[in-house]
Amino acid sequence: MTRIKIRTKINAPIQTVFDISRDIDVHQKSASPTKETAIDGITSGLINYNETVTWRGKHFGFYLTHKSRITAMNLYDYFVDEMEDGKFKSFRHEHLFIEKNGLTVMKDKIHYEVPYGVFGELFDFLFLKNHMINFVLARNKVLKELAESK
Repeated sequence: MTRIKIRTKINAPIQTVFDISRDIDVHQKSASPTKETAIDGITSGLINYNETVTWRGKHFGFYLTHKSRITAMNLYDYFVDEMEDGKFKSFRHEHLFIEKNGLTVMKDKIHYEVPYGVFGELFDFLFLKNHMINFVLARNKVLKELAESK
């Protein structure tokens, strides 16, 4: 299992950061380099507990779909999305939020497993893990800019 942890400091209230983080339209904007769009489930606005979204985006030269469900949510503290259908063997993304003195720390904890045995693990080691890190960093840069401009 691969684990990725990313911390992003955002100079904005926790409620603003939390809502921007679960906004489908914002995600589509932040994922524009991969042409990622919501094609089923919640396709616009804020996603909530037990709702799903199916994404379609171009990664590694191929259009892929990924269906996630929000499996846990405690307003303004955290939410979790987990893959229901997609190319991973398993995928879980925990979004955690802590506010101190008007500064929000957003923590992303991603855990995933790849299929295809040793070949999948080699692909993960050589390409996928760095792709995932860069994807989340680009997303978080957009989230930070939007939250701090409000």
